[in-house]
Amino acid sequence: MGRTSTEENTMAKYLLLKHYRGAPAPVNDVPMERWTPEEISAHVRYMSDFADRLKQTGEFVDSQALAPEGTFVRYDGEGRPPVTDGPFAETKDLIAGWMVIDVDSHERALELAGELSAAPGAGGKPIHEWLELRPFLAARPTITE
Repeated sequence: MGRTSTEENTMAKYLLLKHYRGAPAPVNDVPMERWTPEEISAHVRYMSDFADRLKQTGEFVDSQALAPEGTFVRYDGEGRPPVTDGPFAETKDLIAGWMVIDVDSHERALELAGELSAAPGAGGKPIHEWLELRPFLAARPTITE
């Protein structure tokens, strides 16, 4: 079941963003560092199975989990790219990973985000975590002077 070229023109891409913090607390609010290896494996398996199902329907684009470390880099003049690490909130503290989907409606994106939110966590119970659902811009903004 793939999409046809006509469907590609009407589909919309959405980002499902998983947060470490910054979102409301999930129902099953046990930090992953306190999960057992079996609970982590079940969670990863759920995410993988979810992505595999979306690959079969043609709705999957990409997904990545992010390592907690990261560095802010800023240009500061010719030959001097200093590295800085604060004092602001950093994505490495906030963003755990993402999935990009390509679906035919906002309602379908909401449905999939709700399903992904049910990934198992501590005790094998669904996390019911909050995911941020953001549509991609359909067209580049026009810049006028």
